[in-house]
Amino acid sequence: MVKTVGLVLHPKRDSKEAIDTIVEWARARDVTVLGLRDEVGRIDCSAVAVDPADLVDRADLLVSLGGDGTMLRTMRLGAARSTPVLGVNLGKLGFLAEIDVSELPPALSAIDNHHFTVEPRMAVKAKLPDGETVTAFNDIALARIPGDRLSAVSISVEGHPFVRYASDAVIVATSTGSTAYNFSAGGPIVSPLVEGFIVVPAAAHSSFNRALVLSADEQVSLELLPTSGQLAIEVDGSVAGRLSPGDHIAVSAVRAAGRVVRLGGTTFYERARRKLRVSGSAEVD
Repeated sequence: MVKTVGLVLHPKRDSKEAIDTIVEWARARDVTVLGLRDEVGRIDCSAVAVDPADLVDRADLLVSLGGDGTMLRTMRLGAARSTPVLGVNLGKLGFLAEIDVSELPPALSAIDNHHFTVEPRMAVKAKLPDGETVTAFNDIALARIPGDRLSAVSISVEGHPFVRYASDAVIVATSTGSTAYNFSAGGPIVSPLVEGFIVVPAAAHSSFNRALVLSADEQVSLELLPTSGQLAIEVDGSVAGRLSPGDHIAVSAVRAAGRVVRLGGTTFYERARRKLRVSGSAEVD
């Protein structure tokens, strides 16, 4: 039974309609609604303001109100306790969100009646040179800093050197993130149920420019070569630090690091067709 719901809000988009729907549903069922202190404070609602640690500790269900960025942030918050996340899209078409605001009432009824599934999502993690460990549900990317030299990165799998990429960036993406930065770099679309991850260069300047698809049991090491410029470390699109020539990071998979609520309204492939504007197969005469 869901007794406590935690809200995570987009920093700018109007989420009041969605919040009011959730609060009304919760009031009728004696369900507590929590929100992050710096987010619900700017909205007139009855959600209890708490710190991130309290939100994660107390919530049985996290609801992301926003776009894909908000969904990823919510998944990273919930990863500590594998709290299920329901994604509600506000505004633009969100790839990761399960429903739009108009679909919230029937979605909440489905949760009441246990007519939903919880889908595990893999993450990738890396330990940065400063000792910080970062986790991403879409991707970890080593990206060229504008005005600096290209990235020159040596890729080793399980300690065995494989390839050196010269490119604008090297992306390590989860199957969930295959439709994000990986896709724009020419990498494959991968079902989010696949337990593996992808290494792909963006705008490669080397003769070998193909993506690698690795098992979740393998670890990949990325080392900056002496000819590389400084690179930004991007974690789900946010800069987490910088690397210099000679630095290296090891990236590995984390199975079932997050869990997302699925109501069965659409499939991954339907969302991929809409988001990526897949027009269908060519006809052959």
